[in-house]
Amino acid sequence: MNKRIEKVLAQMAQKGIDHLIISDQYSIDYLLGYNNWPGERMYVLLLDINSHHHLFLNKLFFLDQPLDIDIVWYDDTQDGAAIVASYLDDALCVGIDKKWEAKFLLKVMDKASHCHYEVGSECIDYIRMIKDEEEQNLMREASRLNDLAIDQVIQLCAKGNLTEKEVESHIPQIYHDLGCEGLSFSAIVGYGPNGADGHHSCDDSTLKPGNSIVIDMGGIYHGYCSDMTRTVFYKEISPEQKKVYNLVRQANEAAEAVVKPGVRLCDIDKTARDIITEAGFGPNFNHRLGHFIGRECHEWGDVSQAFDLKVEEGMIFSIEPGIYLQDNFGVRVEDLVLVTKDGCEVLNHYTKDIIIIG
Repeated sequence: MNKRIEKVLAQMAQKGIDHLIISDQYSIDYLLGYNNWPGERMYVLLLDINSHHHLFLNKLFFLDQPLDIDIVWYDDTQDGAAIVASYLDDALCVGIDKKWEAKFLLKVMDKASHCHYEVGSECIDYIRMIKDEEEQNLMREASRLNDLAIDQVIQLCAKGNLTEKEVESHIPQIYHDLGCEGLSFSAIVGYGPNGADGHHSCDDSTLKPGNSIVIDMGGIYHGYCSDMTRTVFYKEISPEQKKVYNLVRQANEAAEAVVKPGVRLCDIDKTARDIITEAGFGPNFNHRLGHFIGRECHEWGDVSQAFDLKVEEGMIFSIEPGIYLQDNFGVRVEDLVLVTKDGCEVLNHYTKDIIIIG
């Protein structure tokens, strides 16, 4: 049997779930090696604790590879949710994917009303958290390419005559030329005050001497995402900017230094947050320290005060402290880290020294 599915079944058994409905296409791809984007049509993998698994697939789609699983085909004239419900006759506790749409879920719950339903995504989310050797190597390469990509973007900014949008417009081609399939997310290029908006959308702003530039970007390599942030400065840096930058870098590196198996995610967050708070900028660090990453840029799991899960070898997540001074400037420094047997491997190697361009 598929080893990944075996691990999910073990999680189901621990939680008392006998059937698990998975609708997240990333998770289905992770388990079956089959990638499908169904749009509004129902597309689910039903795992059975007794290993009678089924993939429900609309006849609109086709398979370009053999799959070692029973496939239940249906068409647009049939009620796909009712068909799924008919496979739950012997089910007692059904785990539901957190992403499954209510228009399907409610029909299944009505047709198979004898079942108890609960969110079951953690059964696979936890397995996806821990990357195997192949995944780790793909993430290393994705991050290596991201280091190269961000250097090219910094050089574009150094010209000084491009708007944020104009810089952003070059980024897809940069990743394409490096061998990536696309972007992990819409890149952020934030000049000056725009860098104080953590999720700024690029606009027509132009560079002015003394601006900080927050660059947050990532590409997709063989299905795996990269993500990193660097902050650089145009022509000059003020004493305040230098102080804030060094503080954020210190928080980033201190948090990375405590990452190892057994450490709680909330304590990693606390390490960085305490440094920033003690310096008087606590309210200006207004987001979690990091997120897990792999096939999706943001996967289940937070490096935050609210997540006390203990770190395990093979986990990959971001460490990205920031300080954001509204209407002035922002600084964020972000790396991805891979948890090793006795510490962590920082996957990004692009310098974190202060860079003044232009």
